[in-house]
Amino acid sequence: MTIEEVNARLSELAEEKNAKRSTVITPGAKLILGARIPDLRKLAKQIAKEDYRTFLEQCPDTYFEQQCLQAFVLGYAKDDIDTILAYADTFVPKIQDWAVNDGFCQTFTIARKHREKVWKWMLKYAAKDDEYSQRVPAVLALSHFLVEDYIQPVLELMNGLKYDGYYTKMAVAWCVATAYAKFPKETHAYMLQNELEDWTYNKAIQKMIESYRVTPQAKEILRRMKR
Repeated sequence: MTIEEVNARLSELAEEKNAKRSTVITPGAKLILGARIPDLRKLAKQIAKEDYRTFLEQCPDTYFEQQCLQAFVLGYAKDDIDTILAYADTFVPKIQDWAVNDGFCQTFTIARKHREKVWKWMLKYAAKDDEYSQRVPAVLALSHFLVEDYIQPVLELMNGLKYDGYYTKMAVAWCVATAYAKFPKETHAYMLQNELEDWTYNKAIQKMIESYRVTPQAKEILRRMKR
């Protein structure tokens, strides 16, 4: 599928009403055509089965949907991990909204087969001083690394993501709250001794309290832990 064919398909999928709604909830995004995410995922799977490398090398970033396709294709493509990560290195610096960010991270399931390599790869983004570079490892961590061998490294990583931006802080809170649902003992101990600033700490507790996976008894204890 050529770039021209992809763009023609995006034009067919465009919905003005959906574009208006998406523009409101996705600040910072590229111009939005209004294609729906399930349709973009279907198209991305088709691209990933064909010449995904040429697509990633040639796809423009004019529209939000073009970036979504790149994010999904990186997750669906079948290739060696080093090649995939090289293309991801080109893509990640272009991220400028939460939806593209999280679409990439959540679809990047190859991380589960190559956790050690992907973990080392994403740490360089944790060290960068910008909002979405730091949101990437946070959402990758909560999506693919909340397993027994990585729970402590994940929690330590959350201490280090200190960029003072809403979307970084929200991702850290989301990750910590998800960690609590899966590993309550380890995460509770972390909450007693952590380096989170107050807003992120309290937001994490709020998300824990809202979770149906946290027991009523634990929620009472968490309420008393707010700063």
